[in-house]
Amino acid sequence: MLPQVKKILYASDIEKGSRPAFRSAVSLCGHYHSEITYLHVIEPLSASAQNMVRTLMNDHDLNELHDQSIANLKQKMQQRLEQFYASELEQHDQLSADQVTARVEEGQPWKTILSVAEEIDADVIVMGCRTHSSVGQFFLGSTANKVIHHSKRPVLTVPI
Repeated sequence: MLPQVKKILYASDIEKGSRPAFRSAVSLCGHYHSEITYLHVIEPLSASAQNMVRTLMNDHDLNELHDQSIANLKQKMQQRLEQFYASELEQHDQLSADQVTARVEEGQPWKTILSVAEEIDADVIVMGCRTHSSVGQFFLGSTANKVIHHSKRPVLTVPI
């Protein structure tokens, strides 16, 4: 018997071209009547970048800018979801807005994706995989590669 997929974690970089991966998550969601957590991970600034910013702004202004940036990202994600609903969903599609939850987290992307998958008890992780040279992937690794190699859950990668 095939496993049930009740919770899908869709990890997105919110870049142009990431829609095919979201389509795959929506397709799974429609097939299994499940929920999607739409996750975007922000990498923290390096220590030197933080020090440079702190010389330009006080902590209060920096925290305010940080909070506003998170709110703007969430709004951008919501707009993208609404555009997707309007342009791609047909009346017979079985996805409603209450099945998708948008989250913005901070941290090292692959570790944060795995942490959120554990937290929500995701049945599958869906993410796009941008094409890079094999040499670049060998030396640097990609977020998708790291998620695949460290996950205890199924990972569906979609070339974008």
